[in-house]
Amino acid sequence: MNGISLPFHLIAPAIISIFILGIILLKGSHLFNNRRRRWYWISLTIFFVLYLLIVGGAAYTDISLQLKLRAFDLDGNGFFSGNEITPEQEALTSKLIADTGRTFSFITGLIFSGLISIPVFVIGRIYEYIKRND
Repeated sequence: MNGISLPFHLIAPAIISIFILGIILLKGSHLFNNRRRRWYWISLTIFFVLYLLIVGGAAYTDISLQLKLRAFDLDGNGFFSGNEITPEQEALTSKLIADTGRTFSFITGLIFSGLISIPVFVIGRIYEYIKRND
């Protein structure tokens, strides 16, 4: 393996999430002090943190598997042949190539993050409503 191919379908959403979280953190005191929209910003922050963890973890796993697989390419030509093909190399290649969970984590991350952040928003709004009416 000559180089490492970056999984842009995982890195791009991770960078976007970091950018949005950075904006939320910079404007945090202003955003979270607004009583009417506090739970909106809390749930949005939870959404992007979870999404970053899911997609970033998948990108990290992909790159680390490529680095481990690169150690098996003894002659550095980018192909595995002869004594370079071992059971360990075949297992790593299989892990790298045949993982649809990691490949589609940018989609499943959206679903999972939404399934967590929407109830946080709803429960937070109900809590505020009960707190305000007591």
